[in-house]
Amino acid sequence: MEQYPLPETSAKIVTKDNIVAVISDTPLTALSSGIYNGGYKKVNAILNISVPDNYNDEHLHDDPMNLVYDAQKKLQITTDYIAMLTAAKIQNLSVATRQIGDITITAITTAGWRHGESAGEDIENSHYAHGTINIIVVLNANPTDSCLVSLFLTATEAKTAAMNDYDIRSRYSGDVATGTITDSLSVAVTGVGEQLELGGPASTIGQLVGSAVRQAVKEAADKQEGQHKGRTITRRLSERHLSLDYLATEFSKIQIFGDKKTVISTLEQVLASSSISAIFLLAAAKLDDDFKKGLIPNDCGDIVSLSKGFGCLLLNHGFTENILTLSEVNLPYFTKQAVFAILQNSRV
Repeated sequence: MEQYPLPETSAKIVTKDNIVAVISDTPLTALSSGIYNGGYKKVNAILNISVPDNYNDEHLHDDPMNLVYDAQKKLQITTDYIAMLTAAKIQNLSVATRQIGDITITAITTAGWRHGESAGEDIENSHYAHGTINIIVVLNANPTDSCLVSLFLTATEAKTAAMNDYDIRSRYSGDVATGTITDSLSVAVTGVGEQLELGGPASTIGQLVGSAVRQAVKEAADKQEGQHKGRTITRRLSERHLSLDYLATEFSKIQIFGDKKTVISTLEQVLASSSISAIFLLAAAKLDDDFKKGLIPNDCGDIVSLSKGFGCLLLNHGFTENILTLSEVNLPYFTKQAVFAILQNSRV
């Protein structure tokens, strides 16, 4: 067991086996979405428990409390506590602290976003998923109840901002992710000091919470899943549901580029050898994101002509109208024209 004191509080961070916990000698006021004892509570401990590697949906749904009770026994906790579950590894946690005056804020986070989602989209798969972003925020401060709710919202926004920093995508739609399907958050306060009424992102305490959470989420995700900065073009495209297999399936419909295997091979070679082509294709995917959301300026003209003109920017023979309409290729407009230009250049 390892223990780390939380500055200016009677609380400590404790890690043991598959558990990271905040344990306090004096009760904390907490707002939590934890699977056990969540809600608005007075508690002496908040647990984040990692499930075993072989723990599947059936195990969890049969009795998720087995893991909670086991963790309680390991830490010898007998007082009121909150518990959250995650499939991320506890050893990959990140801790970020911010301080101003007498106010200290600590964010303790585990994070994995393989099951990222975009709130509001259709999600058919609702089972417990590997990953999850679990956040515990402890504040040596005295916010009002409404301020505590605002801080909960601010921490949630910071989590989403961290995902946006890395352009994390929903595994269900390829759209920009706002979280994962099983995230959990607990915000706990000591109640010490001058009463605070504002906890939004522009407030002093809100800025501290947002900064700490944003940093901790990214650091934990990098530990859990590997460095996200500079990831490959093929990975970035696949995250948008534009895998090379899918691109090749569509463009193999045009016989001049060969069969699917040939198209995949060509794309792999070009994207590996030509940084300009790789960046051009990623830019096309980003433009398709804007078109999907109606963000392409109206004065830019119709999307068919605009996307054709974009694709021609990469063609070796300059800006010319594409002869092929590519109507048989089922891909977004800009991506379609970018892939066409890449494949066409490979034939010259």
